[in-house]
Amino acid sequence: MTQKATDRESMVPPEVRERMKQVKHKIVVLSGKGGVGKSTVSANLAMAFAKMGASVGVLDVDIYGPTIPKVLGLEGQHPEVSDNSIQPVEGPLGSKIMSMGFLLRNADDAVAWRGPLVAKAITQFLSDVQWGALDVLVVDLPPGTGDEILSILQSIPAVDGTLIISTPQEVAVLGARRAIQLTQKMGVNVLGVVENMGEYVCPKCGERYRMMGEGAVIRAATDYGVMYLGSLPMDPAIVKFSDEGRPFVIAAPESESTKAFMALAKKISNLIGLGK
Repeated sequence: MTQKATDRESMVPPEVRERMKQVKHKIVVLSGKGGVGKSTVSANLAMAFAKMGASVGVLDVDIYGPTIPKVLGLEGQHPEVSDNSIQPVEGPLGSKIMSMGFLLRNADDAVAWRGPLVAKAITQFLSDVQWGALDVLVVDLPPGTGDEILSILQSIPAVDGTLIISTPQEVAVLGARRAIQLTQKMGVNVLGVVENMGEYVCPKCGERYRMMGEGAVIRAATDYGVMYLGSLPMDPAIVKFSDEGRPFVIAAPESESTKAFMALAKKISNLIGLGK
């Protein structure tokens, strides 16, 4: 463990460390820019792990724009809350889900909190949620590289690493580069970079089109010495199923998009030793 990692681990609140002792692996998903499909990737990656037989949790700490309940078909659900204890909502395939979205009166309510209040809410999520024994916890972060990202990375013990999501556009990749830099400065391992919405595959002829450029995500990974974990396709069915609250890796198990996600999940599983 590097000195940076040691320093970061020393900042983890003891109550969080105790609560997360039974969580074997923790993956943090982030992007330097909004609108790249980060939450959709987080939700479906978690379901891919579950399909592989893992016990899975998803923690949505995108405080200002929580969408995990929508993507997983859990809007309107509420966790059981008592003194110093929050029972996560049960999601698809027996997963355990916690999101700020469950605590809002309406799904489109705005959260207008300043940084210190956000940091406190995040720490409470981490320390009070009763995850129990999990093989892997997928943590969906807010977009960007602001103070709340620092607070989260300083509050999660023994993180296996971060997963950086970017579309092929240069402006999105610029944000991904910043996210890689931030993660490395914090002493957190970068598991790799994933290109989302890389290719559009015509459902009629099978022709592949690169509509947002090519090569920028791979170059970013190479420049910072981190792994490029592959590309996920641009698939209108993903949008449709997400809007319906149906994770597409479950709703369309034979689709090319699901196959790409399962391949990504297997790569990450091998990297972190999931199931060993």
